[in-house]
Amino acid sequence: MPLPSEGWRLTMLCWVSRVILGSLTEPDLADAPSTSRPHSRETPEPPPAFFDRRPLRALLRAPLGRGLLTRMRIRKKLVVLHTLFSLVLAAILLVALRPALAEIVKRAEASQAVAMLDVLGPELGKAGPLPALPGAILRMGDERELGLGPQQWADASARPGTAVPAASESGGDGAIMWVPGRGMAMLSVRLPAVRAAVTRLYLFVVVALLAAYAAVVIALEVLVLPQNVYEPIRRMYAADLAVAGGVGEEIIPEHAIPSDELGDIMRSRNQTVERLRAHEAALADALAQLEAVATDLRRKNHLLEATQRNLADADRLAGLGMMSAGIAHELNTPLAVLKGLVERLGAQPGTSPSPAEAALMLRVVGRLERLSEGLLDYARVRPPSSRPAQIWGVVQEAATLVSLDREASRVAVTNAVDEAIFVECDAGRMVQVFVNLIRNAVDAFGPPPAPAGAAIMVEARTVPREGTDWVSITVRDNGPGISAAVLPRLFEPFATTRLDSRGTGLGLAVAEGIVREHSGLLLGGNRTDGPGAVFEVLLPKAGLHARADAVESVQPGAHPA
Repeated sequence: MPLPSEGWRLTMLCWVSRVILGSLTEPDLADAPSTSRPHSRETPEPPPAFFDRRPLRALLRAPLGRGLLTRMRIRKKLVVLHTLFSLVLAAILLVALRPALAEIVKRAEASQAVAMLDVLGPELGKAGPLPALPGAILRMGDERELGLGPQQWADASARPGTAVPAASESGGDGAIMWVPGRGMAMLSVRLPAVRAAVTRLYLFVVVALLAAYAAVVIALEVLVLPQNVYEPIRRMYAADLAVAGGVGEEIIPEHAIPSDELGDIMRSRNQTVERLRAHEAALADALAQLEAVATDLRRKNHLLEATQRNLADADRLAGLGMMSAGIAHELNTPLAVLKGLVERLGAQPGTSPSPAEAALMLRVVGRLERLSEGLLDYARVRPPSSRPAQIWGVVQEAATLVSLDREASRVAVTNAVDEAIFVECDAGRMVQVFVNLIRNAVDAFGPPPAPAGAAIMVEARTVPREGTDWVSITVRDNGPGISAAVLPRLFEPFATTRLDSRGTGLGLAVAEGIVREHSGLLLGGNRTDGPGAVFEVLLPKAGLHARADAVESVQPGAHPA
């Protein structure tokens, strides 16, 4: 076999070593992205590597190379890796053993050349042609012709007739001898038997090592891997299928768990599955409790709705009873008066009632008419026709209507509302609200004559409420105020304490209903800055584009009760 040179052997050995060791180490920083390794100007560039592994890694990381292993089962992967490792091992043996074996052959042939040249020395000193030697090459010449170095030439020249080992640049290795009278002789010998024996030895070592590796691989595949790798993986896969499909054992038994890293993974998996099942059980219990609570809440909600319906019915019945009692009380007095007059007329046939009796009967009938109209106003529910209305005009119209009453004209009513304030309302019905409020304030002063200084003040201002502008209209008087017993039910029907000819007890209830229909609020109470009562009407303010010509003409739709 050909013997490689020393430089080629070193290059090949280093190349194979770097390839093998590079596949077992971490990637170089040169392979990392530029964003993951900041480069400093002060850091010198590394020297160029003896062997650049990046093309090889790029080939191994290619989709075809990655897919070739990722699509295989573990056993097939091991077979492929064993085969590749065997080839690499053969290459390593080729690189590592051949230099030593080549050196053995070289030294054997050099020793043989020295021995033969010592024997041929006397014959070479004779004149004549050089003898022919089988398996050897004998040459005579100078330093240049033989390809010898100066040192080799000097060593042989110093010892004439003695064979010296030498390496020729052109003729290979062998022996040289300085023959006096003829010059320098060089003998190169090839030993085929030695070369064949060395080749057989090399092949035997390679085959023996590969056979030993194959035996180890077979032992692993037969004795170690099936029980310690393949079977634990199969058990974990079957357990995972049981977790996903609900068929089989989810927990791997302890006797089937090995005491290695796979065993640690299997125990961790068992603990994870157990915690998962515990959480599922807890969740199921929580859902069951939640369902029970929801069922109980539905039952209680049903009972609450039934109770609310019963309370609403009870409230309606209570209101109906209160209203019936009030109506009965209101009707009893005028009916008693009419009954007495009718009985007197019946007891005196042919007589006519006196002017006083006729006037009394007329007042009683008017009382009954006003009571009937008040009840209709209270019971009437109709949506207001809202338009921008000037509050000053509404209050002025209400004060004018109240002043037509001879008894109400004795109390001064002051309209201090700003003429620039507008609200969205039904002006006619809003007049009725202020008629009722002003008339109640007049009635609070009692029967005529009115006390000195009796006055009613109506004012308005803009107030912010819930992010929008509202208008607050207040009606104040300086009378005796509202009784504490009446305040809690001030806007209930028939809450007045004067159930006589001057009131029906429905005025404030009607006013509160009209204000509520306008999405407003009616409040009442006693003044804190002095004697008297105060009522406040809160209404949404009209838009900025409301103009004086858009003000609805004030036409009261009904006389106040």
